Formats: sequence, structure tokens, C-alpha cells
Amino acid sequence: MNVDIWSDIACPWCFIGKRRFEKALAGFPHKDQVTVTWHSYQLDPSLPEHFDGTELDYLSQRKGLPAEQVRQMFDHVTLVAAAEGLDYDFGRIVVANSSAGHELIHVAKARSLEAADAVKEALLSAHFEHGEDIGSRGLLVRIGTEAGLDAEEVTAALESGRYRDAVRADIAQARAYGIQGVPFFVFEGKYGISGAQSPELFAQTLETAWAEANPLVMVGAAGIDAAGIDAAHGRAHDGGSGLGQACGPEGC
Repeated sequence: MNVDIWSDIACPWCFIGKRRFEKALAGFPHKDQVTVTWHSYQLDPSLPEHFDGTELDYLSQRKGLPAEQVRQMFDHVTLVAAAEGLDYDFGRIVVANSSAGHELIHVAKARSLEAADAVKEALLSAHFEHGEDIGSRGLLVRIGTEAGLDAEEVTAALESGRYRDAVRADIAQARAYGIQGVPFFVFEGKYGISGAQSPELFAQTLETAWAEANPLVMVGAAGIDAAGIDAAHGRAHDGGSGLGQACGPEGC
């Protein structure tokens, strides 16, 4: 069974959504037969290679959000992330364009999906937990080599822009799906979940998608209720629970 995930490195809810999905997958009986593929998405492709200011400055100046509202958002997301075992530090974030990081994920994907996941994890952690510059060539090469890639291969791929078209293709596919915010999860090309939903919803969707793809395997194939997936629109609703948060071009 295939699960395709659109996500941006610079999206705080994408890291949280990754953890919640991983919890659901860990408890799924057929997890060894689930293929997870990461796809690129950029919340702000117009961002310069580096932004001269803090994350608070960026959201206040470029998104037009009041500074106090941004601080409250940081506090809220930090608490939610902590509940998932993540140690966000918005005060240390280096605001940088995520394009090169997405290219690195594609370099890793050419090696294996496991390498791509390791790179994705490391980039998210570097950005949100360690205040590292995800636009830095040195950091990208280090993350790549720690995931088992060859340093010269990584450097050559990034310098030549070998995977730039692959990043653009991912974003174009997201547009074709009507994706306007991330994270966004697509199960078997049929069920779409928008946002960092609960592990329970992810688990339910895994069961449903598996049952439909494998009709002779009698697992729980009950439909998902109105608080779950809107199959007609490929979106998920949080039913007012506060789950399912996502980031879009206008902010998180």
C-alpha cells in the first residue's frame, strides 16, 4: 500500500504530523507492506535564500501578522510539539528557502525511501529543534552523508540542480490534487488527509485503505465519519478538536 506525503521542511505542523503518522504506522499490522514516499511542497517559494531576521520578523513582516499573535502561535505549537516528543525552539530558527533541502530529499530518494525519510527527519529537526541553516550547503552535505549518501554525489547534485525539476513536479502534482496546505497525506491515491491529524485517524485510514486494496483480507473496513475524511474533496476535518493543523501560504 502506498502513502504519499506532501510536506515542507519549514512547516512546524509537518514535523508534528510526521510523528503522529509514524505512531499510527507503528501499530499497523501490515506496516511492512506500506510504502511511504515524501513529496516536496514550498509554503513560500519566493523566500530569498536567506532572510535577514528572525522567524517572528519573517511572519510579522512578510505575512502581516501581529507580533503578539505570532508569539502566541509559537507558544501553542511548541506545547503541541512537546507532546509528540519534539523540542521546538522558534527563537533559534534560521529563516531560509527550503528548496535546496527538498532537492537533497530527492537525492536521497534516488538511493532509497529509507534514506529519504532519514534526510527529511534530520532537516526538520535541524530547522525546528537546533536552529541550523537548512539553506547551508555544509549542513545539507552533512545530513546527506549521515543518511549514507556520498558527499561528492550530494555536492554535485545540489550544484547542478539535478533534482530541481523533480521538486517542481512534486509541487505541480500538489496543485493538481488541489493541495493548499501541508502536511497532506494521500493513501493509495484515494484518501486524502490534510493537516497533523490524530494517530487514531491515521490508523483508521490505514485500515480502510488496506481493506479496499486487499478485499480478501478481512480487516476493519468501516467508513470514516464526518469528523474524518471528506472523500469527495480529499480533505480531512478536525471536528473542532484542534487536531489537523496545517500550514498554508498565508501562515500556520
